[in-house]
Amino acid sequence: MARFTLAVSALALIALPIGAAMAESDKGFVADAIKGDSSEIVLGQVALSKSADPGVKTFAQTLIDDHTKAKAQAAAVAGTLGVTPPSGVKPDAEQELTRLRTLSGAAFDREFVRYMVDDHEKDIAEFRQQASSGAGPTKDLAAQTLPTLEKHLQMAKSLETGK
Repeated sequence: MARFTLAVSALALIALPIGAAMAESDKGFVADAIKGDSSEIVLGQVALSKSADPGVKTFAQTLIDDHTKAKAQAAAVAGTLGVTPPSGVKPDAEQELTRLRTLSGAAFDREFVRYMVDDHEKDIAEFRQQASSGAGPTKDLAAQTLPTLEKHLQMAKSLETGK
């Protein structure tokens, strides 16, 4: 009996760091998702105000609407994990904002759409990973968000082929 108790205790000690690491990974994912949503909202607002292309404006409004909803869902998940929703945007989005503010017309539209294609391809890969290997609410959040991200990627690609 002592060996069994010792073995169970040893397994518990081994499993504890793995569970804690998964929890930290889930917390990091949801915090990153919130910053990503904030980034898409801000970039969409810039495109809405600077673009003259009706397709880009429609896409920008879709980004704002969808990522506002996604941010609220991610914030709810963050609350269940004890994560304070972060403020601000991702560093690469901040760099893109700086770049976009210097552009206008067709050059602005091309750069905005190019960035959205690249960014959504990266996001989809991260969300697929979380949906397949995450746990609990972050796994569900990733799975629920994927169709919206895929829709955004298709919209961006269709605009890209037109530019």
